[in-house]
Amino acid sequence: MSCNSLYRDGGASQELAHTGAGAVMLIEGKVVRGHGVASGRAGDARFPDGTLGLQLPIFESLGLELDGFYCGTINVSVAPRIPQPQQPLVTFCDVRWHPDCAAEDFSFFDIRVAGSDMLPVPAYIYWPHPETKPEHFQDQHVVEILAPHLEAIDEGLPVWFWVHSSRMIFKDE
Repeated sequence: MSCNSLYRDGGASQELAHTGAGAVMLIEGKVVRGHGVASGRAGDARFPDGTLGLQLPIFESLGLELDGFYCGTINVSVAPRIPQPQQPLVTFCDVRWHPDCAAEDFSFFDIRVAGSDMLPVPAYIYWPHPETKPEHFQDQHVVEILAPHLEAIDEGLPVWFWVHSSRMIFKDE
């Protein structure tokens, strides 16, 4: 997945737009502890409101619909599967979101996510491109999900998400 320019597929995050061959996949994972940097829980003095507190307004100004989304990520392990991005809904290149950090590339994949209540809501897989991410790398089995605040999701609990196979695939190790 290269980032030569802004890529926008035009699909709708609310309905999992069909974007080619394949089908909507139901993926089950487990909520795992993240670094706490996205939400600000890590206590990093550079990002008192978290990295997402700085990034989300930029993503919204570039056209990503994030109204009502929680300012943190749900970290989901899909082990033993490894996520492999295919065709994102949108990619933002060279995003300079903090004066002390290098510009990064970010892709977003439209999904629906549900916790133990099995009530799916629109969400995104948030994918900072590893080749431009300077620190706080995720385990290769973990996806970060941006969603509204969900009561039925907590560390150690199962989570389900629906993603179109043209967006992202999940390969066994």
